[in-house]
Amino acid sequence: MNGEMEALHKRIEQLWQAGARAEPADAREAFGDLRGALSRGEARAAEPDPGSPTGWRVNEWVKQGILLGFRHGNLTDASMDHGRLPFFDKDTLPLKPLELASGVRVVPGGSAVRDGAYLGRGVICMPPMYVNIGAYVDEDSMIDSHALVGSCAQVGRRVHVSAAAQVGGVLEPVGAMPVIVEDDVLLGGNTGLYEGAVVRRRAVIGAGTVLTGSTPVYDLPNGRILRPEAGVPLVVPEGAVVVPGARAVTVGAGREWGLALATPVIVKYRDEKTDARTELETWLR
Repeated sequence: MNGEMEALHKRIEQLWQAGARAEPADAREAFGDLRGALSRGEARAAEPDPGSPTGWRVNEWVKQGILLGFRHGNLTDASMDHGRLPFFDKDTLPLKPLELASGVRVVPGGSAVRDGAYLGRGVICMPPMYVNIGAYVDEDSMIDSHALVGSCAQVGRRVHVSAAAQVGGVLEPVGAMPVIVEDDVLLGGNTGLYEGAVVRRRAVIGAGTVLTGSTPVYDLPNGRILRPEAGVPLVVPEGAVVVPGARAVTVGAGREWGLALATPVIVKYRDEKTDARTELETWLR
């Protein structure tokens, strides 16, 4: 962290600790500086940390700063198309200004990206999609139609967030891990990642799979069950191919009624054949 970021870090922590006594003008100024740093990728809500059990650490002060922006913003008219599309939001939370030089492809059709989100060069935004403040989407990733990248979620390079996939966000509590999706991951259509789940590089999450920070995952190739530990959310291993499954209910009336619970299952680990199939998405670029 450079001197400028250290100073911003200190300002935000002081304002956060002041609570209702914080001077609104100071809070708005600090948040504006943070929003710019987030947009440029100079500050992140979470970042890699090899010493952490998940390989990532949360930067609580960044979340504190974002919450200052919500707390001290004033409701304003954010309507578009000369008022024919009425919207009302906090004046501290404008849309992200993009230009051709940004190198981001935003296909026409109703997408929105809040300022304070980072989009790397080569990112593709297919309509309609949404990226919220504090999110980080690295180079050459695709956010497909009806997909969401929530506040503070971290998405790596060359990730395909397929249509209707939901990458959940989190602002509170400030120490909670956001969803992490590492490089070269494929998220299938209508998948859901929530509660700080971490998906390691090159994993494939099959269409319709739902993972939360507290979801156990059944690893068939290795004959094990991956369970979140105390204070450590679910971590999907590198190269895992995860699909929706079902687990029989063996107790109570559930057994008598033949019920089953939805269960994510690792059916294999990524190989050349899997890579060949996912390579097809490059034709969309």
